[in-house]
Amino acid sequence: MLNAKEIRTRIKSIQDTRKITNAMYMIASSKMRKAKAELDKTRPYFNALNNEIGQILQAVEGVDSPYFTSKATSDTRDETYGLLVITADKGLAGSYNKNVIRQAQRLLSNHPNSRLFVVGEYGRRFFTSQGIPIVKSFLYTAQNPTMDRAREISSILLDLFEKKEIDKIYLIYSELKNSLVTDVVTSCLLPFEHSQLLSSDGKENKADLATAFEFYPSIDAILDNVVESWVSGFIYSALVDSFSSEQSARMTAMNAANRNAEKILADLTLQYNWVRQATITQEITEITAGARAQKMKRQKEGQRS
Repeated sequence: MLNAKEIRTRIKSIQDTRKITNAMYMIASSKMRKAKAELDKTRPYFNALNNEIGQILQAVEGVDSPYFTSKATSDTRDETYGLLVITADKGLAGSYNKNVIRQAQRLLSNHPNSRLFVVGEYGRRFFTSQGIPIVKSFLYTAQNPTMDRAREISSILLDLFEKKEIDKIYLIYSELKNSLVTDVVTSCLLPFEHSQLLSSDGKENKADLATAFEFYPSIDAILDNVVESWVSGFIYSALVDSFSSEQSARMTAMNAANRNAEKILADLTLQYNWVRQATITQEITEITAGARAQKMKRQKEGQRS
């Protein structure tokens, strides 16, 4: 059993650790609010762009573009996927990184010819340690998502897609549902399916839409330009969403660590009080026994005299 000094040392150590976890909680909370504010500013533009693409495809039939398909594509094992996996740079975020990596491994096992692209130091280290080749590891930090970085990623993936070196582009990231819940999302960026871009009520209004658009120089040229912007915007949105999810997961992990620290401190404080009380009781017992022995000694000496 620990003595009082050892218990006091452990209590101080846990208190110091709790200060660190509490500071990390506050920092993660601040970063998440900032990232969500940035996402709220940019997301409406790309949502509107997505709606415009859907309206164009509904208005015009027979669009011949490698970015679109009119029916659901078959999911065969021989297809080569371009997998963009977004992880964090650090741990201490609960199961945030593991859930993303687990989903990536599932796709890699189903499509062994897939080519891997990674954002985030955690993912880079994991796949390297597992001997899984990474085509492109974007070395900038996942902590500061920017539109320029999203465009760089988009240009590389689109170039491979246009050269037909990859059949589909998939994005694996964490989406922040609310301040407490995050979900791993696997999204197929390209090729689009027309069904993905229907109007909100699921109905096509070609008669109305046909008169609302005039295409110059051609619809194919316009779509090629719009798709590049849309893919860049989607990747940027995913980067910010992943960063927000990471901070939310870290907040949850640090909050749990704080609660565990408080529980351990309560147990140690109780144990310390027991040890201290036992020590005090022992000291009182020893003093009482010593006083009794001295009294008996004096009585014996008085009887002899």
